[in-house]
Amino acid sequence: MRLNRPESPRFDRPGAASGSASDRPDEALSADARRADDKPGAVLELGPRVRRLRKAAALTLDGLAERSGVSRAMLSKVERGEKNPTLAVVTRIARGLGTSLSGLMGAESDAAPVATRRVDQRLSFRDSETGFERHVLSPAHAESGVELLLHVIPPGMSSGWLPTYEGSVEKHLIIQEGRLSVEIGAMVHRLAAGDSFYFQIREPYRFVNETDERCSYYCVIVRRP
Repeated sequence: MRLNRPESPRFDRPGAASGSASDRPDEALSADARRADDKPGAVLELGPRVRRLRKAAALTLDGLAERSGVSRAMLSKVERGEKNPTLAVVTRIARGLGTSLSGLMGAESDAAPVATRRVDQRLSFRDSETGFERHVLSPAHAESGVELLLHVIPPGMSSGWLPTYEGSVEKHLIIQEGRLSVEIGAMVHRLAAGDSFYFQIREPYRFVNETDERCSYYCVIVRRP
């Protein structure tokens, strides 16, 4: 699995070859995240995709800035490839464009009744500032409203504050490794390996690894009409 270079946020397209084997697949993913992709055609730059989606929605930079809460200057730099946006910024941009973060990453809807996604076909994003990793594990069934993700947070890092969504959105978490703090508004919920957690997204929230060991967990997103 090839992920983006730390200095430039890129999104993998299906088809990149896995570069290493590991007894623990999530460790192999993290190792690949630290290596450069040697196939330029296998990655999609964020900036051009944001520009295409913005124009398809007939939005100016000012219009997208108003809808996303991201400044016009930041959006312009992202589109020109001059700025590496954090996970929180990318999430707000996706919301402003009326798509999911996975949609912004290039996930295409798959209506097949049975689907397999190989480890080397995962769409992945790595925050160049924090090292936060987001791996899309499930096929993109837009009509189901359900998405399965794997998140990996390095020691002492967080996702940054993430915004609410339009409509009803729920998240289910299963902690695979380490400890995770989920901050929802002023409330803090601390979880350990093996714990599960559910919440409805009604106010800004963030995922925090307060420890000196990495944390990984599965996240199921449920979007309801």
